[in-house]
Amino acid sequence: MASAEGQVIEKVETYAVSGRTGPELYASIGARGPLLAGKVRSIAHTSFRLTWQRDYQQRGTACVLASAKPKLVLTTVLPKASGPLEEPVRGNWQRFVEGVTAHEKVHGTYIRELVKEIEKATIGLAVENDPGCRKIREKMQPILGEISRAERRKSRDFDAVEMNDGGAVHQLVLQLVNGG
Repeated sequence: MASAEGQVIEKVETYAVSGRTGPELYASIGARGPLLAGKVRSIAHTSFRLTWQRDYQQRGTACVLASAKPKLVLTTVLPKASGPLEEPVRGNWQRFVEGVTAHEKVHGTYIRELVKEIEKATIGLAVENDPGCRKIREKMQPILGEISRAERRKSRDFDAVEMNDGGAVHQLVLQLVNGG
């Protein structure tokens, strides 16, 4: 089986939040945070764009995916205070952003794992009686769909734990809002 050795590009974007206190900063996050599915604001978000250079080869009557080289672009959107903060808010804000960044890094790890799962499930895949390599693409679609659904479930489950009462992100919010 060929190794894919692709390219990963990581981007960090920020959006401005304003306020001098923890509650003001958090209210600004609620008003300006990234929209998920065009509906719900979030504190931060990690998204990705994944493209492939795939080498399909005819081997006899079969079509084989000989190699697949991914290009993954991970984009994380984080809040950034638009002005200087005074202590203790500055320290609380810094801990909050560091914690949210750590949370988003886990999502990035899940996405990288998704790429590895796709490689594992598809490189070397062969379909007999497939001149022109059309059937193999059709055969890959349900495989890719299941891998993608599994990553989304894992990500949602992680968010549910982290944002639930007592979860890490919930604690970060409480420390920001109640600490200054």
